[in-house]
Amino acid sequence: MRDGNSPTQDEPVHGARAATGGTSDAEPGTVHVIVGAERTRIVLAGEVDADLAPELHEAGTEAEKAGLPIEVDAHHVTFMDSSGVAFLARLSIRSAHRVRLLRVPPTVQFLLEVTRIGDLLDVVDEAPDFDTLSPEGDGLHPA
Repeated sequence: MRDGNSPTQDEPVHGARAATGGTSDAEPGTVHVIVGAERTRIVLAGEVDADLAPELHEAGTEAEKAGLPIEVDAHHVTFMDSSGVAFLARLSIRSAHRVRLLRVPPTVQFLLEVTRIGDLLDVVDEAPDFDTLSPEGDGLHPA
């Protein structure tokens, strides 16, 4: 028995995310940490979900160790679940500085409003230029 929204074996799964266990053409998530001279930027892309949780944890730890203000560039995020929301909440609570969330797509903006996590972050429409060299000469680090 199936309801009218469930695909049969012959029908494709539609939508941005196949939350019911079907297949999806969505892009897997990535996270990168860029340590600059004055701030740390975490760049998120693709699906930010439970599959990315270990990388999100590592990125958060690396950003915290730098001790600099943290920005999260979410411009290329195509999907975010509670793992991504929890990551942003953890960053905002653990950072000594207020975390800035840059170039937020509508799907992420919706989650920020519904969960009220957006109250803990500064949401900025544009991404300021970024010096990619830290005092130690570090640059882009995949988490």
